[in-house]
Amino acid sequence: MQYERGEGPGKSGYPILGELPRRNIDTGMGLERMATLLQGVDNLYEIDETRPILDRAAALAGIRYGTDTPTDVRLRVVADHVRTALMLLADGTTPGNEGRGYVLRRILRRAVRSMRQLGYQAPALPDLLTVARDCMAPSYPEVAEAYGRIADQAAGEEDTFRATLRQGTTVLDTAVAEVKAGGGHQLPGAQAFLLHDTYGFPIDLTLEMAAEQGVEVDHDGFTALMREQRERARADARARKSGGTADTSALRAVLDEHGPTDWRAWDTLTTDSRVLALLGANGPVPVAREHEIVTAVLDRTPFYAESGGQDSDAGRLTGTSAEAEVLDVQRPLPRLVAHQVRITAGELAVGDRLCAAVDAEWRLGAHQAHSGTHILHAALRQILGPTALQSGSYNRPGYLRLDFPWRGPLSPSVRSEIEEAANRALRHDFPVDVRWMTRADAKELGALALFDETYGEKVRVVEIGGAWSRELCGGTHVEHAS
Repeated sequence: MQYERGEGPGKSGYPILGELPRRNIDTGMGLERMATLLQGVDNLYEIDETRPILDRAAALAGIRYGTDTPTDVRLRVVADHVRTALMLLADGTTPGNEGRGYVLRRILRRAVRSMRQLGYQAPALPDLLTVARDCMAPSYPEVAEAYGRIADQAAGEEDTFRATLRQGTTVLDTAVAEVKAGGGHQLPGAQAFLLHDTYGFPIDLTLEMAAEQGVEVDHDGFTALMREQRERARADARARKSGGTADTSALRAVLDEHGPTDWRAWDTLTTDSRVLALLGANGPVPVAREHEIVTAVLDRTPFYAESGGQDSDAGRLTGTSAEAEVLDVQRPLPRLVAHQVRITAGELAVGDRLCAAVDAEWRLGAHQAHSGTHILHAALRQILGPTALQSGSYNRPGYLRLDFPWRGPLSPSVRSEIEEAANRALRHDFPVDVRWMTRADAKELGALALFDETYGEKVRVVEIGGAWSRELCGGTHVEHAS
């Protein structure tokens, strides 16, 4: 490296400010490359942190390293992927379908698949991870401390993948045979999509296994079907969030003209409100009559709009010339709340003044369900450990559901422990407190932020029993755990 660069766009649109005071060469000499030189071996896979894993994989498969190039490549893949998976699991990453969890899942599954290609059909990860632990624990003692959890999660993932392989391989082999019997050389994209959607086969695995049998895959066709699926999902979400109408352009016009909704769901159950707009299936309407269902936009609302797993409020709009039942509440656009309503009496018109009132019993039930989800989440983490992270939830009066990735069914004894931890919080009647703070302060306190949400600089933190449960949350809650 010779020159100091200034600010500028792209890789070449910047000025050269001058030469560096001291020139240097970036050799890429990381610790592992240095270990390769110091230990006198030919590559990174043969250093003392990796070679024992490679040797154990070879011993399990009954082969020797260094005698066949394709075999050596698979052994190196196993050694590298097992060690990487060990460290990811130690850091708290859990196999899943999104983000880092999906990366970990692919790493583990490729290691398992490579062992099967080497002729080893039995579960391999328990043996290989133990060797990897012994290699890494001297420098990373936390690996040994967490190894029980690591081994359980890896074993569960391997068992799941082995079952997936058995089912999917049969389907793939049959499809490939049909392609060859018909004189073709390409697996249809629809077949690759079926393997992905029904059997959990990643497209890269389908490509690899098809290539081993001399067949290509219609990757473009697969991509098109995946795109259609995503577009359908987005359309469904848009239709739901639009509060009964897909005319977001009309809603945007309301937002541009009147500004954001004055949202009071955290503070009150009733507001004096004015109707800013009414939208039917075909666009804006000036009046809605009895029995019609429309989307109403108010200047001010006490209704909670569905978000964060909490269902929207129920309630009524009552004016001098109309009454309406609130069926659903959504945020079709940022800062705009839309109410799907059914006119039960009279006529509701744009400009009407009315009382917007949340059903108090419904809201209390929503409070209880949402706070209950937080309590259950904390109890799960207390019993199962920090990797038991919520990945989704649904809360409505009388019902709550919490989703979290785990390696398999919970035993009756573990379920009893979780129930007891949650019930203990209820018996202690932990206070439920809501605090606003900076993201940095929330992070320092250990507050959980879930679902890859986008948060502002100021965040809302819900605490149950202080540090016992502390999560970033925009929902409504009870004041005490009991």
